[in-house]
Amino acid sequence: MSERLLEDVFIKRSQQKKKTSPLNFKERLFILTKEKISYYDYDPEKMKKKGLKGSVDVEKIKGVENVLPEENAPADRMFPFQIIYDEGPLYVFAKNDEVRRQWIHKLKQVVRFNNDLIQKYHPCFWADGIWLCCQQEVKQALGCRVLETPNGGFTNKGSRRKSRKPLPPTPQEEKSSRPLPPQPPPREEGPSAGMTVIAEYEYTPMTEQDLQLQKGEEYTILEMVDTNWWRAADKYGNEGYIPSNYVVEAGNGLERFDWYCKNMNRSQAENLLRTENKDGGFLVRDSSKAGKYTVSLFTKGGGDAPGSCRHYNICTTTQGQYYLAERHNFSSIPDLITYHQHNSAGMVCRLKYIVSNRRCAPSTAGLGYGVWEIDPRHLTFIKELGNGQFGVVKYGKWQGQHDVAIKMIKEGSMSEDDFIEEAKVMMKLRHENLVQLYGVCTKQRPIYIVTEFLSNGCLLTYLREDLNHPSPVLLLEMCKDVSEGMAYLESQQYIHRDLAARNCLVDSNGTVKVTDFGLSRYVLDDEYTSSAGSKFPVRWSPPEVLLYCKFSSKSDIWAFGVLMWEVYTLGRMPYERLNNTEIVEKVSSGLRLYRPQLANERIYSIMTTCWSDKPEERPTFQELVVTVQDLLYELQ
Repeated sequence: MSERLLEDVFIKRSQQKKKTSPLNFKERLFILTKEKISYYDYDPEKMKKKGLKGSVDVEKIKGVENVLPEENAPADRMFPFQIIYDEGPLYVFAKNDEVRRQWIHKLKQVVRFNNDLIQKYHPCFWADGIWLCCQQEVKQALGCRVLETPNGGFTNKGSRRKSRKPLPPTPQEEKSSRPLPPQPPPREEGPSAGMTVIAEYEYTPMTEQDLQLQKGEEYTILEMVDTNWWRAADKYGNEGYIPSNYVVEAGNGLERFDWYCKNMNRSQAENLLRTENKDGGFLVRDSSKAGKYTVSLFTKGGGDAPGSCRHYNICTTTQGQYYLAERHNFSSIPDLITYHQHNSAGMVCRLKYIVSNRRCAPSTAGLGYGVWEIDPRHLTFIKELGNGQFGVVKYGKWQGQHDVAIKMIKEGSMSEDDFIEEAKVMMKLRHENLVQLYGVCTKQRPIYIVTEFLSNGCLLTYLREDLNHPSPVLLLEMCKDVSEGMAYLESQQYIHRDLAARNCLVDSNGTVKVTDFGLSRYVLDDEYTSSAGSKFPVRWSPPEVLLYCKFSSKSDIWAFGVLMWEVYTLGRMPYERLNNTEIVEKVSSGLRLYRPQLANERIYSIMTTCWSDKPEERPTFQELVVTVQDLLYELQ
């Protein structure tokens, strides 16, 4: 079991994830470990922990801050603090200020290396559908108070990064347009010194300043240069830069095991297991229900000639122990897996062969630390993939070994100087459901944009040509992939402006990734930038864009609803019988796309919430992620 860092009894306020949820306050036992903060039902008379009521993964925490107590607060609610994560603030009331400061300090220590630490927060409560501090009515609204120390409240030493002014607003944006996404957190030298990590993947240095990684070996972190690249040392004293997503903190749990496939969904697991085609092949993945895990197992028994996949949820007892099909309880998931590698114990067969997705290392932010300008002489062009708005796209290799996609930008098709400046920021955006920008070639014309290559190509083509009788789970998982990528962009205050199936790609595992985010901002073609133009994405645009060219994250939400419709029609053209002029008129008058045959009423209701006339009534992407995850859990 993980070491307990802190343990205390607090009063917890209900999170009111829905507007109709009641507001109440209950005493809970809180336990903090390096992996998560968990809270339990508690018997104060017997001073005994009871059933688990909830938990928050440490890696999902974006900030920890004080909260001003409410007016006329009772004595036991005078010292509140908030744990900020994707599902909203978790409000906790400590018994005194000393305990509160102790927990805030320890939590900030534990989460200091997290991505996306907040720069602003709300100093008052969210209550009755409004932030009491700034009167904003959107729960996910950006905080109204800047942290005295940025980067989640930590003091940064020795930062050499200069501030970057945002690009000026364009005529197509609202007057109150948001700035470019923030730079990654500046370097932190003190907190990172001495942390030991284990390499999950092999890494071959791409520049002279990089450090080679051997899978399973331990390394010491010397400096957190930014969120994507760390300076590290191996056991021989060699130093260099490593991609932060190739390592995991020593003793950090399941990531150490090859059978753990963290971000794999059900359909991807089945695809991988069927490809291996081994009786007893298995893996462990995150369940669609947050904080839960599933064992996916392939069997050729039971008369299934081609084999079949079974999925077993890992359950927990009230004492926090783990079990599968029968109540053989274990204190940890690794112990449970070891047992079932030798005993089927209620499953269709025992766990015989580890099936892993770690053969393919994740993409890195750039081709080496600090590399964003790529020498075109290091690129080999292999074949043409297509011809898009900006020019020809080709598949190729970088330095003869790394697969890349290369966009050759047509001269005069984009505002090149503005794009080149923002490319440096875009390279810092990294998420498993975004196509990674590796770098650019700007020393010659045409300029090249070099990105991650995804072998299954465009989602639109994939829907039309490669899917035969897709399951409801598979279609919903595609939508979940896109919603999670867009939720990340939303958290970075980044607007896509052209979200559609044609601007998503599919990798070899079936994961969908969003591409071309923000590029439409730099198009010079009036046929594309004007809502009256023949190339403008009218079919994916809400009324405020069609009539006033007002882009926002809420216009991306509308486009996501249309993308969902594309997925559930297997790639049909939205409003296929109408021309652009008719679409503008009818959509502005209330016309909406019909329910696809493959979409049930609940799926269609998600689409229609994205198509509300009023932008403020549309959900956020983070809310959509939660909705889709809950629906996936029910389907599975």
